[in-house]
Amino acid sequence: MAKVLVFIDTPGRALKKSSLELLTIARALGETAVAFNGELHDDVAAALGEYGAQALYRPSVDDLDDYLVGPKASYLAAAVQTSGATIVLAENSAEGKEVAARLGIKLGAGVITDVVAVEPDGTAHKSVLAGSYMTTARATTPVAVLTVKPNSITPAPAITGTAPQAATIEVPDTATAASARVIARNEKSASGRPDLSEARIVVAGGRGVDGNFGPVEDLADALGAAIGASRAATDAGWIGHDAQVGQTGKTVSPQLYISAGISGAIQQKAGMQTAKVIVAVNKDAESPVFEIADFGIVGDLFQVLPQATEEINKRKG
Repeated sequence: MAKVLVFIDTPGRALKKSSLELLTIARALGETAVAFNGELHDDVAAALGEYGAQALYRPSVDDLDDYLVGPKASYLAAAVQTSGATIVLAENSAEGKEVAARLGIKLGAGVITDVVAVEPDGTAHKSVLAGSYMTTARATTPVAVLTVKPNSITPAPAITGTAPQAATIEVPDTATAASARVIARNEKSASGRPDLSEARIVVAGGRGVDGNFGPVEDLADALGAAIGASRAATDAGWIGHDAQVGQTGKTVSPQLYISAGISGAIQQKAGMQTAKVIVAVNKDAESPVFEIADFGIVGDLFQVLPQATEEINKRKG
C-alpha cells in the first residue's frame, strides 16, 4: 500500500473543502499522513482523523509564513523522507504549484499539476487546453508530486476515523530558501459572502457589466452566493483578481452558476464547466455562453438581474 503525504498549509480553525478533497483522494491511494503549517486547533485535528489521516507532521519552526515558498518546500522534502511517502498531494493554487515544483527539484520527483482525479495506481487525470481535453499521466519516479484542482470530487469521511499521531519535522536551515522575507501583509476585509472556490452558488459578471457590479452583487446577496468575474472584468479593474474564474483564475464547481454579461469564451469555460446548472444572461443571442448553458436568457443584465433579485427577496419573505 502506498504512503501518501497531504500538504495543508495554515488550516486555520476549520478545514477547507479543498483540503477534505485531498484527504479523500489520499485515503483511496493508501496510508495517509498530513504535513501542515501553522497552528493546529483541536477541531481540525479531529477532522483530519475523521478523514483518514494516520499521522501528522508539523515544522520545528513557527515562522514559515514569514518567508516565500522556499522553506515550505524544504520542510515538505524532510517530511517526505521521514514518512516514506511515495505520493505527495497539494492544492492546485498558485503557491501550491510553486511549492510542488520546488519539491520536485529537491526530490527528483515527477510533478503533475491541474489534476482532477487520481486512480489507485497513481495515474492522474488532468484537464488541459482550457478543459477541451482530458489527459492521463503517471510519474515514473520513486516519488510523485500532484496538485489537485478544487471541486474535483465530493469529500467523504472515512468509515472508521483514527486519532492521528503528531510528530515534529526539523526544517533544513538553508540561507537561499530564507533569503526573501515577507515584511508586510494587508488582510483582505471580509465580505460576508462564501469563498468563491467552495460556494454552492456563484453569480459572475463580465465585460457586459461595464464597470457596474451592483446588480451582480445584489443578486449574489439575495441568493447567499459568491461573486465571480471574467478576466476582462478583473483586468479592467472593476473587481479584484481574486474573483476571476477561468483558465488563469479559479476553478469553481457550484450547484448553480449564473453568468451575466460574459461571452463564454473557452478560457472562462475552463473554470466553471463542471457547475451542475449554468444560467446565462447575455444580450447577444449568438454568444458562445449559450452553448454550455442549461438555461439562457437573451436580455440586458441590468433589467434581468434586478427583476430576479426582487422576486427572490419577495419569496424569501
